[in-house]
Amino acid sequence: MANRITLISGTANPGLSELISNYMDKDVCDVVVDRFSDGEIHVNIKQNIRGQDVFIIQPTFPPAENILELLILIDACYRASASRITAVVPYYGYARQDRKDGPRVPISAKLIANLIETSGAHRVLAFELHAAQIQGFFDIQVDNLFATPVFLEYIVKKKFDNPVVVSPDVGGIKMGRAFAKKLGADLAIVDKRRMTPDASEVMNIIGDVDGRDIVIFDDIISTAGTITQAAEALKKEGAKRIIAVASHPVFSGNALERLEKSIIEEVVVTNSIPFSDGDKCSKVKVLDLSPLLGEAIIRIHEEKSISMLFV
Repeated sequence: MANRITLISGTANPGLSELISNYMDKDVCDVVVDRFSDGEIHVNIKQNIRGQDVFIIQPTFPPAENILELLILIDACYRASASRITAVVPYYGYARQDRKDGPRVPISAKLIANLIETSGAHRVLAFELHAAQIQGFFDIQVDNLFATPVFLEYIVKKKFDNPVVVSPDVGGIKMGRAFAKKLGADLAIVDKRRMTPDASEVMNIIGDVDGRDIVIFDDIISTAGTITQAAEALKKEGAKRIIAVASHPVFSGNALERLEKSIIEEVVVTNSIPFSDGDKCSKVKVLDLSPLLGEAIIRIHEEKSISMLFV
């Protein structure tokens, strides 16, 4: 079976693909991804993949060409007679547009699911989807891995004093509760009101944080407005040390500047999205996601249960 597995890397996060390859002790397939003179994406798979179990590693953060590249890679594998094609999507773009929250707006997360499925993928392996219901947007199998195994060991080593896991909004309660249970900590919630898609105002803290160390747990840090406002509100309620943990370092706009100036001690993220040296903030700590994804790929290929990874 081992010689029937093929790893293909898109250009969005080749560093993560290389780490997954090293974990699995399996070379990445030789693929050329370039552009025609007018900017159109061109893909050429240099190895025979007929009958292969193919895993295409490509997060779909902006620009939108990352999504298009994934679709074209899937189509190329489909037309090259791969036996099964799994889209490995460490970050699922457009996931925050998962419902109609106003008139005349799209459900873009569903559209992306349709595109991936129509292009020829048989399965999707995702990491910490923003909304669990996105799995239901697909009519193919979806495995959604959770961030807890990546963060837990690192956070435990911090030896917090009477820690509290804080969900920065109501939507993250389930994820925060699961992490709090594993950490043996209490849970608190930040009640906020969102003013615009990228701006929110903290309202109330639900739970006891006075004199306690705080782990703010979220899936995405985009503009960092929510998380820094939450930290300020927690500090006013008597919180001691505050660190932030998030699966996906989107870091749009002036997010890094906000985090650098904030009272947050450390910001712990994964490498689901590449975080270049030139963009580094002194407070950001990046943890490696590749062992989790690599183990999931191996287990999917060998038709073994991956439930042990859903913790």
